[in-house]
Amino acid sequence: MLENNISKGVLVVPHSFKNIIGSIGLTPFYTNKDTSCILYNADCLNVMDSIPPNSIDMIFADPPYFLSNGGMSCHAGKRVSVDKGDWDKSKGIEETHKFNLEWLKRCQNILTKDGTIWVSGTSHVIFSIGFAMQQLGLKILNDIAWYKVNPPPNLCCRYFTHATETVLWAAKNKESKHYFNYPLMKKMNNNKQMQSLWSITAPKMEEKIYGKHPTQKPVTLLERIVLASTKEHDTILDPFAGSSTTGVASYRLGRRFIGIDSNKEYLELSIKRLNFEQRTKQDVRLEIQHIEKDMEKQLASVAS
Repeated sequence: MLENNISKGVLVVPHSFKNIIGSIGLTPFYTNKDTSCILYNADCLNVMDSIPPNSIDMIFADPPYFLSNGGMSCHAGKRVSVDKGDWDKSKGIEETHKFNLEWLKRCQNILTKDGTIWVSGTSHVIFSIGFAMQQLGLKILNDIAWYKVNPPPNLCCRYFTHATETVLWAAKNKESKHYFNYPLMKKMNNNKQMQSLWSITAPKMEEKIYGKHPTQKPVTLLERIVLASTKEHDTILDPFAGSSTTGVASYRLGRRFIGIDSNKEYLELSIKRLNFEQRTKQDVRLEIQHIEKDMEKQLASVAS
């Protein structure tokens, strides 16, 4: 049964997933069979403007890094261009920071009072993200260093090999009482407190069988984020959905998902991945139930 909450003297009524989708007012690009995953082909700023305040439990964002500058990188032992498209080309640091403030402001508005946001980025953008969070009054909880096991080599040999990416985790504001599944994270880390250094390999080949997104994240990374900061049936938003790795993780773990992207090609890839998950969900749900039963036993033994 849903309960009303009082926050700063204002009555805050929890929003159902159906009501959130109804408020958006756009025809979804895709809706899965049980209507737990919705995709929109639109500008994320416009969509977030129509989402009710205090309605989203968690946001994961992998915004443009603005690093498409004509440079080269290495992929599968071959020299490749780092240019990913016009969406990733910088218009200058001032415009980049202005953009980050605009989408983060909307994210903060739609998060529930105890909701959290995770933002992934490299040095090209993450410092702007962190500063924007501070300007908006978001409470930074952790800066996760994602160590990309076996990263591609540095071709010019003038820098250290880029082997990490930062993921900032922040609460809506300093009054937020954010959710953190500490027991599960500890269990996943051999019954030791999980640190903020995460060693996770890049997306596996089976994660790219339908195609690949240039900044695709591994499902393992998103599963850990979802498990750490949400409960089953929570609503998760990804404003830069890409190939919807966030959606895949959300669906596997019994959460509801809203993904937004302006690129139809990436959303077509998302649909193929999410449709595949529907065919395999039963096996995944059985695994989740097994984990949850183990957690209940562990908590019961601690309480006794």
